[in-house]
Amino acid sequence: MQLRNSSSRYGWISVFLHWGVALAVFGLFALGLWMIDLDYYSTWRKDAPELHKSIGLVLLAVMLLRVLWRFISPPPPTLESYSRMTRLGAKFGHSFLYLGLFAVMIAGYLISTADGVGIPVFGLFEVPALVSGLPDQADTAGLIHFYLAWALVIFSGLHALAALKHHFIDRDATLARMLGRKA
Repeated sequence: MQLRNSSSRYGWISVFLHWGVALAVFGLFALGLWMIDLDYYSTWRKDAPELHKSIGLVLLAVMLLRVLWRFISPPPPTLESYSRMTRLGAKFGHSFLYLGLFAVMIAGYLISTADGVGIPVFGLFEVPALVSGLPDQADTAGLIHFYLAWALVIFSGLHALAALKHHFIDRDATLARMLGRKA
């Protein structure tokens, strides 16, 4: 498989970034749902949120890299077989996923830094609290983070269903290209 994207398929860097982000998003969602039900006596009460924050900040860096990579190696053009509505839907869907991911991560950052303390990342370094002390910062950001996470996971599921529809019903190369195969 090639390193960069071509006119007919995605390169291995784009494929790795796409599937890695998808895995991280669903993993963070599951971890988030699990950790909100932890009680005071749970051994994971402190560690689960720290793990969630660390993975979330690594995901933020990966997403920044992913946006940069789109400029360095643009994605293949949409397939000729797509209708105008399919092209618009794909553009809207991908834009929502990108913007939503950044928004949910920023909201998570604002929850974690509301009290003015930085966020340790796997104990290796700390991301400073650049924004803190806003009125109801943790509560407002928490609501945004929670509902946007749900919206992203649901929309990601729809995104996956659309890819499967393209593959099995339309029998086009949409999914094959994201697996690094030629159109």
